[in-house]
Amino acid sequence: MTTAYDAVVLAGGAARRLGGFDKPAVRIGGRTLLDRVLSACPGAGRTVVVGAPRPTVRPVRWTRENPPGGGPLAALDAGVRETGAGVLLVLSADLPFLDGTTVHQLLDALAGTSGAEAALLVDADGRDQPLVGVYRRSPLLRELAAAAERRGTLDGGPLRLLTEGLRLTRVAAGPLASFDCDTWGDVATARTRIREHGTVLDEWITAVKDELGIELDVDTDVLLDLARDAAHGVARPAAPLTTFLVGYAAARAGAGGGPEAVAEAARKAAALAQRWAAEQDEAG
Repeated sequence: MTTAYDAVVLAGGAARRLGGFDKPAVRIGGRTLLDRVLSACPGAGRTVVVGAPRPTVRPVRWTRENPPGGGPLAALDAGVRETGAGVLLVLSADLPFLDGTTVHQLLDALAGTSGAEAALLVDADGRDQPLVGVYRRSPLLRELAAAAERRGTLDGGPLRLLTEGLRLTRVAAGPLASFDCDTWGDVATARTRIREHGTVLDEWITAVKDELGIELDVDTDVLLDLARDAAHGVARPAAPLTTFLVGYAAARAGAGGGPEAVAEAARKAAALAQRWAAEQDEAG
């Protein structure tokens, strides 16, 4: 059973190492850092973003700490108070490679560990990442209140005050899950990594789906095979035209034009392209 959760994304901060540039608006692969993080948690019942409002890939609820710029503890306190679920996903808005798999690992770790009040991602150096974690709402509010009482304010408070009093379980990060963009060098590294051979197609397809506002899981290999068959069996320009027509046919087929409709249309078009190629072979 999937755990119901709300999400809190911290999208403020001065970004001093970026020269004061609006960090959540930095684009990696044509998508803002904030939108990339939001795409990792589409299952959140409510998503609260703490920061200055701006266009986003999906609807969110906006709030700010008072006064703005009070630091992550104050921002988190403001965000948590806009939520209602008993489990909260807490994220910073500078994680270009965070994905739904990591989010589900954190949710599963919290649900599957008796007595745990939070599940945190741990980076490759063994450091806790409190802004990539899942928390039970009541203990989180308890620790925020305790930190405010000890210091007199949450403004400028370190994140360790939050986690010291929580019963934690931990999830080891994947190779890039905890990578964050603190400097322009980090941004350059992220922009290079998304163009690597093993990831560029997935990155591009995700970006296009976000841009067009569609949610569809498609077997990429099926479409690539179709494009190859059309290019080789008919003519090279037939490849993009054929894949477009397959998408259009799948949309007209009903049932929301889902993966099954795409696969069936692709099968028919691929068979046609192979028949064209066979005729050419016979003529040869």
